[in-house]
Amino acid sequence: MESTVVSEKRPGYGQLLRTPGALSFLLPGFAARQPFAMLTIGIVLLVQHTTGSYGSAGAVAAVTGVSMALFAPQSGKLADRLGQRAVLVPGVLIHTTSVSLLVALALGGAPLWALFLAAVPSGASVPQVGPMVRARWAAKLDGTPLMPTAAAFESVTDEFTFVVGPVLATALCTGVHPAAGLIAEAALTLVGGLFFAAQRATQPAHGLAAAAGHADGEPRRSALSIPGVRVLVIAFLGIGSVFGGMQVSLTAFSEEIGNPGANGLLYGVFAAGNMLAGIAMGAVAWKVGPRRRLLLGYAGLTVAASLLWSVHSVLLLGALGLVVGLCIAPALITGYTIVETLVPATSRTEAFTWLTGAVALGQAAAVTVAGRLADAHGASAGFLVPMAGTLLALVTLIALRSRLHPRPASRVAARGIGHRVPVAVD
Repeated sequence: MESTVVSEKRPGYGQLLRTPGALSFLLPGFAARQPFAMLTIGIVLLVQHTTGSYGSAGAVAAVTGVSMALFAPQSGKLADRLGQRAVLVPGVLIHTTSVSLLVALALGGAPLWALFLAAVPSGASVPQVGPMVRARWAAKLDGTPLMPTAAAFESVTDEFTFVVGPVLATALCTGVHPAAGLIAEAALTLVGGLFFAAQRATQPAHGLAAAAGHADGEPRRSALSIPGVRVLVIAFLGIGSVFGGMQVSLTAFSEEIGNPGANGLLYGVFAAGNMLAGIAMGAVAWKVGPRRRLLLGYAGLTVAASLLWSVHSVLLLGALGLVVGLCIAPALITGYTIVETLVPATSRTEAFTWLTGAVALGQAAAVTVAGRLADAHGASAGFLVPMAGTLLALVTLIALRSRLHPRPASRVAARGIGHRVPVAVD
């Protein structure tokens, strides 16, 4: 596996970006991540426009998220075995076709069950570009001091997509056409995904998982069989509940005050807080261990998310949303740092996609529940979903925190890097 030599001084973002070949996969990878930031909000805005129901819109978006959560780990396994290009190219083409079909059905007034059917392949085919980028970083930087810097950089990149994506999708849906957000999402996926797949020089060597299985006579276990990974999956489900609950509830809140355009601004402020915290995480030399950082960061996220339902002004909601965003990046980055010590290198991409899928699944559930609550009781009720999701996850983290310690059987020589988140999320 290729390794890049780094200097003895503490590495920074500039040194990271000078890694040979890095920009060739970072730039197309950024465009190809947009499904994670535009898909859910684009579906919510389009289906709510055509049906008049946040509940129906949330349900269709939830089907997409569940489908992605179920298929993402399988995509990660295939990428580890067959190579990223072999998985990306057909996936990108299927995704573009499926989203186009979903748009046509929604605009044509198709019944809800037809939208559900189109949502399944739309979610299942979301390209797992974030985990693939992290696998490329790991192949480049394995065993070097730049690994933590790459983890923070990836979180910042993800958060930047969550600043750009929702705002862009909302602006297109409200200012151009209700379907424009999803159309742009499909176009970015097609162009960015194919361009990313074309960067063969930086693609990690594939077939490692199968080769490792043959070496000891037994197939490699799934990353999900490791107890610590399952604990982190629950934590990431809670984070997904924040993304999903915020998306629907902010949309409903903006409609209630008669200013639909405020939705993109409020969600952008929330995502900007996440991005700023990610930048800070990469600039600080932490003396506190990752497990304690995760517990402290998650406790802060829970407290902030628990206050959302009580806020009724744009200014205060924006300020509190910024605080919630500031608390998410530390939890995400630290979670991915911990999983690196738990998962074998042969399951690297799969492990990343399990956590990405957990965010998507948590988001899908939150979108559905928050949509029903917003329809019945208003936007404030929808904000109860992030509170409940983070509280349950925090209790689980505290109770099972001992499983986050790496054990000798699960330690590996090669380690991955952190991630957020995309979520398909959005």
